[in-house]
Amino acid sequence: MIAGIGTDIVEVHRIEQKVTANEYFKAHVFSQQEIDYCDKQKKPAIHYAARWAVKEAYLKAYGLKFIGNHKLHEIETLHNDDGKPYIHLKGKALEEFNAKHFQTIHVSISHTEAHAIAYVIIEIAN
Repeated sequence: MIAGIGTDIVEVHRIEQKVTANEYFKAHVFSQQEIDYCDKQKKPAIHYAARWAVKEAYLKAYGLKFIGNHKLHEIETLHNDDGKPYIHLKGKALEEFNAKHFQTIHVSISHTEAHAIAYVIIEIAN
């Protein structure tokens, strides 16, 4: 059963400005695995924006009213061997997910040079 659905769209240039202007922002928002992945891409800003959109979409699907007090780097976007993205939770984000008895997270990401968008669906066991 679906517990929540979230979506987010972001302008790539907005995230690019934040990432390039402030190293603290990058480390605060993204995990080291995400940073390593994005930095090795031809156009890193697109991939940072996509991960930002995933984090926002996840928090909306989770049902949060206020996003500011969450550790965004605990919500990672990784890829399986086939290149499909998935969300990996750590720390408090994982504890809160388990406390609500959520079961599965589905994620879809798309981007252009100008925008990145993400959809997240969270399922709960019946």
